[in-house]
Amino acid sequence: MRNKTFAAAALLAAATMTLSACGSGDDGRKPVAVVSEDTSRKAATVLDKPFEKPDLVLTDTHGKKYDLRKETAGHPTLVYFGYTHCPDVCPLTMNNIAVAMKDLPKAEQDKLRVVFVTTDPARDTPAELGKWLKMINPEFIGLTGDFATIQAGARTLGISVEPTAKDKNGKLVSYHGTQVVAFSPKTDGGYVLYGEDTTVDDYTKDLPRIVKGETP
Repeated sequence: MRNKTFAAAALLAAATMTLSACGSGDDGRKPVAVVSEDTSRKAATVLDKPFEKPDLVLTDTHGKKYDLRKETAGHPTLVYFGYTHCPDVCPLTMNNIAVAMKDLPKAEQDKLRVVFVTTDPARDTPAELGKWLKMINPEFIGLTGDFATIQAGARTLGISVEPTAKDKNGKLVSYHGTQVVAFSPKTDGGYVLYGEDTTVDDYTKDLPRIVKGETP
């Protein structure tokens, strides 16, 4: 399998430097997940020091409180920060994961938790999140809430998130890191990162190992 190991501290430092504006057309910005030229060619970036799972209590698509640590404890978990109005990277990432999951046995699909945390909570209400995720995979978990809380939680994973703002064309966009963080069911640590260029085939190859808490 393709992978590269980096120290979590180094990734965290690199993450604060760059952002990606989904759908902004700003080609000058690079995804947070890119920490070296070599990383852009790798599907899985395996951390030698896993991230601690964020202590996030937000609101799910049913309007109920969702404690990320409590609800996903002991489950293989993929966490992604994005927004439903994104026309490109966010829906592509979630759809790639959804398609890859179909190759897993039903029992393993039931174990896997895929969590989408909005970076645009003002527009992404529980109802909007639910409607959007239902078209991708109704089992995916959508979370929204206070922006400052979401931003702080993302930062603990080295993911930069900025308030939604208008781009040069007057369009509202959300600037955020685009990596998917995989958490082990054995340790609950975030030990693998995937960038926005990760394909369906990459996820299809790696998910069976992620579900078991193994290194892809």
